[in-house]
Amino acid sequence: MPTFPDFSSPAVIDRHIADTMRFYDGRCVDPSGGFFHFFLDDGVIYDRRTRHLVSSTRFIVNYARAARHRNGADDLALARHGIDFLERRHRQANGGYAWLLLDNAAADATNHCYGLAFVVLAYAESLKAGVAGAAAGLASAHALLIERFWREEDGLFADEYDAAFAVLSPYRGQNANMHACEALISAWEATGDEIYMARALRIADNVTGQLAAQTDGLVWEHYDSSWRIDPDYNRDDPRHLFRPWGFQPGHQTEWSKLLLTLHRHRPDPALALRARSLFER
Repeated sequence: MPTFPDFSSPAVIDRHIADTMRFYDGRCVDPSGGFFHFFLDDGVIYDRRTRHLVSSTRFIVNYARAARHRNGADDLALARHGIDFLERRHRQANGGYAWLLLDNAAADATNHCYGLAFVVLAYAESLKAGVAGAAAGLASAHALLIERFWREEDGLFADEYDAAFAVLSPYRGQNANMHACEALISAWEATGDEIYMARALRIADNVTGQLAAQTDGLVWEHYDSSWRIDPDYNRDDPRHLFRPWGFQPGHQTEWSKLLLTLHRHRPDPALALRARSLFER
């Protein structure tokens, strides 16, 4: 039988974090701006030209969290390095953030709620770490997220606009809402502003409660503009990187994590019960 690390041990978690960060430290930073995104298992960079909004922001999150965990001034500087690239290169003249860059120019300027949620998360985590200017960045990114994507009548976020914010796709997805919920929780932790927590709780209830009621309590990925499940979306492309077909086990457990985080901040037995149900199923 294989043996597995004891992930209930803080020492094991610390080693796991250290091993992960050691892979990137000294290797991922592009001195001309941002971070390299594409690595082989041995650390060789196989694409130096392409930057994706999700990876650009996740590096910021990693180094902002590392700055708090390791008390490192270098980590703080790298979070700031990532934010500078985010604002200079990903951000477009209309305020949106390009989904994909090639040689620092927009190769795909589609506006995704999923990507903007990570911008909010990056600023929230940077604010917790004490990165200069993060409070203003958080307020700006959150305002854009609400203005463009929030649908009050649904209590959920829409998913995708074209580059000009002129055409809204009829597609609706839980994944963007899940990461928006995560970002809003982090924003509340950074600021204490109840507007973030109230919306995070509402999204969590709508996705894991009302929407999941359509599919026997599990969270389906894809919906139409009226939030009815779309059982065939990407059925022919089940390995799609961002919108795979069907139920995603990892997203059931990710919602478990978010529900328990909300329960920690706003104790509610219903949140814990739903988290347990999703995780065990």
